[in-house]
Amino acid sequence: MLNFNVTLIFMAYGAPGPLNYGVFFVTLVTYLATMFANMILMLVIYCDTSLHKPMYIFLFNLAVNGLIGSSAVLPNIMSNLIDNMKNISYNNCLLQVFFINFYAGCAYGILTVMAYDRYVSICKPLQYHNIMTPAKVGLLIGVVYIFPMWFLAVQLHFTSSLPLCRYTINKLFCDNLAVVSLACFKSALVDLYGLVGVVIFIVCPLSLVIMSYVRILFVSLKASANAKKKALKTCAPHLITFINFSSASLFSVIYNRFSNYLPKELNVFMSIHFILIPPLLHPLIYGMRTESISKSLKKILQKKVFAFEFHLKSEDNMKKSAFSCLN
Repeated sequence: MLNFNVTLIFMAYGAPGPLNYGVFFVTLVTYLATMFANMILMLVIYCDTSLHKPMYIFLFNLAVNGLIGSSAVLPNIMSNLIDNMKNISYNNCLLQVFFINFYAGCAYGILTVMAYDRYVSICKPLQYHNIMTPAKVGLLIGVVYIFPMWFLAVQLHFTSSLPLCRYTINKLFCDNLAVVSLACFKSALVDLYGLVGVVIFIVCPLSLVIMSYVRILFVSLKASANAKKKALKTCAPHLITFINFSSASLFSVIYNRFSNYLPKELNVFMSIHFILIPPLLHPLIYGMRTESISKSLKKILQKKVFAFEFHLKSEDNMKKSAFSCLN
């Protein structure tokens, strides 16, 4: 690696002050809420065997992916907000680039296979169990994780091969475009590879999701009112989640292109929106909009409360028995 011992400096933070402390507090609360919400969702799906179905397995992986994306960036951002030194080693910067892109690519991949699952469920209900077999679900999840990992490893190799002539990043965290812009010259190969990545990880998933919902819409229009209502209830959480993530991605693209021309406050919000908001909203949307998950969560909580009350009553009875024996 050409830039093994290089240290990069973030210029977007400014000195610690009221704005930084306010952003730190909001980021900390959101990060903790994100960890809690995703872990609760994962726990509910893991504990309730009735949720061991393709849709919920994909949702479990979406929660895991949200934890990866948040943990890859937010702790570093919070540290820089209150620290006087706003720097990062080049190696750690590349690692951050990898995990941010991995989070984005996997999120779109998981949302795409979830759309496919909804399409099979609604358009081919009698063949659902023959199509969405455990082997196929495992294959889809494997592709969602392994292909982005391989593709991004190659991208990271290309990026790290560029010699640097600048060492300051005018953003809150590292992304591939920010690192490439520090290079002494532009590489047509790196630009082309990045464009291919956009097509594979954004354009193709978006097209597949749209195609799936067009087919679902056509089938739903011919169905009964009850079937339409059921289809809407099934698809609503996924649609809301997909639109939310796509909006956040659009914010990120706008930020990457126009960050130098935006006010600092707007710059700060748009830079962390992509990592901050979707991982928190996804489990909340599914927790509130999916009846099966809500019921499972209530069931688990009731069991815990019942077990706690039983434990307290047992202790109380033991104390009464001991008191009676003494008398």
